[in-house]
Amino acid sequence: MINLVSDPRTAAKLGRPLWQLAALSLLAAPRVVLHDLDLIPNTAVAGLLVFVPGAIWIAATLRSRARSPLLTLLVIGTCYGVILALGHNLAWNEAFDGAGPSLGGNLEGTLSPGAEEVVLRAAASISSLFTGAGTGLVCGLVAVLVQALRRRSADRG
Repeated sequence: MINLVSDPRTAAKLGRPLWQLAALSLLAAPRVVLHDLDLIPNTAVAGLLVFVPGAIWIAATLRSRARSPLLTLLVIGTCYGVILALGHNLAWNEAFDGAGPSLGGNLEGTLSPGAEEVVLRAAASISSLFTGAGTGLVCGLVAVLVQALRRRSADRG
């Protein structure tokens, strides 16, 4: 059985072992907690918490000379999505001051409060996974662009 976490073939494709990619994704965890608990206003610090982890992900991926920086960063982003989903679910009650969101419109009152919470948490989790993967995808595209510009510059020089 292949152990993806420490498999040398996985590390060769991704530039680093999977556990290191998961560790890199943890750089974005403070923002998840601080944002969900409304502990950080929209300031320059908030901006740093948004952009610095992604910049570090890109730099670490390019430095590792991963065969496919897009894939590597997609993996990091997906790990971040898992962290985001966990963070949102763990901070759910605090984020909504104990009164969670509810379905509205035609769906209002159609489910029991418990079932409604399960549906909303599942939707938030799926959204978190897509947000993380999307973040990784954007970072991966930036890395591919930087890699192409480096090659182009090296070809000229």
